[in-house]
Amino acid sequence: MSPDEVFDDGVAARAVIAVDGTLTEWSEGARRLLGHTAAEVVGRPAAVLLADGAEFPSVPDDSRWSGTLTLRHRDGHPVSVWVLAHRRPPDEPEATEWLAVSPPEAAGSGLPDDPLVRLALTQSPCATMIFDERLRLRGVNEAMADLLGLPAGRMLGLKPTDIGSRPQNSELEENLRRVLGTGRRHDMQTHMKATGESRAAHAWLARMAPLTDGTGRVRGVCVTAHDFSDQHRSRERLQLVNEASVRIGTTLDVTRTAQELADVCVPALADFVSVDLLDAQEAGGEAPGTPAPPVHLRRAAHQSVNRGSPEAVAKPGQVDVYPENSPQAASLVAGRTIVASGSSGDLEQWLAWDPVRFQRVHEYGIHSTMSVPLQARGTTLGVAVFTRFRRPEAFNDDDMLLAEEVTARAAVCIDNARRYSRERETTLTLQRSLLPRTLPHTAAMEAASRYLPAIRSGVGGDWFDVIPLSGMRVAMVVGDVVGHGIQASATMGRLRTAVRTLADIDLAPDELLTHLDDLVVRLSQESGEDNGTGEVGATCLYAVYDPVSRRCSLARAGHPLPLLVPPDGPARQLDLPSGPPLGVGGLPFESAEVELREGSVLAFHTDGLLASRERDLDASGRMLREALSAPSDSLDETCDRVLHSLLPPGGSSDDVALLLARTRGLPSAQVATWDIPADPALVAPIRKQVVDQLERWGLTEATFTAELVVSELVTNAIRYGAPPIRLRLIHDAATLICEVSDTNHTAPHLRRAKTWDEGGRGLLLVAQLTQRWGSRHTAEGKTIWSELALLGDEI
Repeated sequence: MSPDEVFDDGVAARAVIAVDGTLTEWSEGARRLLGHTAAEVVGRPAAVLLADGAEFPSVPDDSRWSGTLTLRHRDGHPVSVWVLAHRRPPDEPEATEWLAVSPPEAAGSGLPDDPLVRLALTQSPCATMIFDERLRLRGVNEAMADLLGLPAGRMLGLKPTDIGSRPQNSELEENLRRVLGTGRRHDMQTHMKATGESRAAHAWLARMAPLTDGTGRVRGVCVTAHDFSDQHRSRERLQLVNEASVRIGTTLDVTRTAQELADVCVPALADFVSVDLLDAQEAGGEAPGTPAPPVHLRRAAHQSVNRGSPEAVAKPGQVDVYPENSPQAASLVAGRTIVASGSSGDLEQWLAWDPVRFQRVHEYGIHSTMSVPLQARGTTLGVAVFTRFRRPEAFNDDDMLLAEEVTARAAVCIDNARRYSRERETTLTLQRSLLPRTLPHTAAMEAASRYLPAIRSGVGGDWFDVIPLSGMRVAMVVGDVVGHGIQASATMGRLRTAVRTLADIDLAPDELLTHLDDLVVRLSQESGEDNGTGEVGATCLYAVYDPVSRRCSLARAGHPLPLLVPPDGPARQLDLPSGPPLGVGGLPFESAEVELREGSVLAFHTDGLLASRERDLDASGRMLREALSAPSDSLDETCDRVLHSLLPPGGSSDDVALLLARTRGLPSAQVATWDIPADPALVAPIRKQVVDQLERWGLTEATFTAELVVSELVTNAIRYGAPPIRLRLIHDAATLICEVSDTNHTAPHLRRAKTWDEGGRGLLLVAQLTQRWGSRHTAEGKTIWSELALLGDEI
């Protein structure tokens, strides 16, 4: 006979009763017991089997029942039968509800004297059962009978699924078949509550071993049950600690770390967990020391076994004030864990300070809380409150030790995140102070920019700048310092200041990068002396645009290539010589010059804009060109479209700097040029030509000052310079620029003339009359320039 056969085993009597009380199954054992065949009783009410005056007991739907019933035999005489009835699980494939089983009449006879049974029972130190080859219970000791809640003699001859309908019974039966078939031992672990127990479910280990005769044939299986709840709880605690070390602190975000603490502990340790931080800690501020009540705490995170955390009184981000008699404040002041339970009455006493929380305690059946202070490196960060309402047992000493272990790990992670947040905020403040707050308005171009710090690796050293130069020219620079943090930001500030200083003396792009490279080499040497490494490095792109000639000169030091968007065409990369990164030292830089039509857009960026884990640089380059080529109403709109197209929603893993500049051209009507012979007698006619030109431009209010400045600069060029000499006037709505060029490379210097000196006052006079003045070297010589603020601009 197959072990899988359920009914016709010829021993135990089994019957299945549907919800409406009709019989749906009737075994051969039941026929032998009462004489009725299956055809005679199946489909009829089970009540017809009761003897006169007998009734079925009232049994709750989720309960098991056992007892003696008086049934009527087919011949008419009453039969007293012990019956075990239990409800099958809802997912049982049969459309039946109750299984009623009666052990065979011979079960109580001589089976306990069976040598196999007696040997196993006498040698077993714990709860033991013996099953034969047909999975019938042949023996059971009192320890196991107490666990099952049934008389030992009444269970003999039953299968595990006859004794109970729990999933564990079916699993046990399957494992017994495995032992019988393989002849090897097998262990089964389960978590359940013993019959009749009111305490929480325990962890059980069922050890199954084959019983063999002298020939080696498997004759049965011995099952012993062991309560290993203590070991199971210890393993769960160790698993929770290990899980906490992996899941807590995955980011350097204070709020996220607090949420990870709450997520790990629910439901493994508590049914609801809240994490509240001292208000300064949320923003990475300094710790106030041991807090004094009342305590201001900000809800950082919470988690519950109930969806939506309806037990929570405070919302994330909300600040609550906790008085001295609250568990949160008491725990923080005492610096230790405080456990409150409803059984001792102290829970209601603790929560009497807050009617809302007092109501939640009764509404959700909260019976135990545990407040654990979050402390790390001598700093008190906040408090974690663990709450139980679904789990029946209160917090014990082991739970307290486990909570303290997990929160101690979380506190270190929160403190690391807090320190990182403070350092990041400091670095961001430094970075913002070193970057230009607004871009200057110039006649040469319209500019827009964006800067985004890295979201994970910290603020870096990306920067950009727009620098007005003489002759209405403008310089544009974008750079990227290697590394992240305050050191990178400070280095960026030094390089930006150096670029502005070098740009002020009107160096060509390649010359400027050469001087900047020398500076980075010196900074690397200083860094090596300080910490043993020379890791200062940077990339840079420098460009100068002249609106008069509409030409732009560019040079780069290891920086990504810029892009050009013509007024009527798609974006394309400019082909520039590839210079070495700053800090390499000893290698030359080369400039390239391009002519730009008015309305062209130059795009400069750092490598963080194109870097992505989802795509390669070529794909990012195509996306950048498409975003730049799309029509837009303003450069700010283009900047936003570029960042939205290329950066993920959460931000970039590296700093991103973007600078866009739309060029303007200066009309030739606003420029006047004269070639001047080296004859002092011609200074007066030159002044007259300048006056006439200013009248044509409608700038008569600047005539007097311009006449004096031109006279001084032209006279100095004739006296100390070398021909050819050229005078150029440039004006826009706000500024009049006077430039005098010659081929002598010696630049004049401003000095204060002594009382009896006959000369030396010309440049001093120019400096007093003009808004700015200076000199710049060119390939042919030098140019002395001065800027006059027009009266309309002053008004």
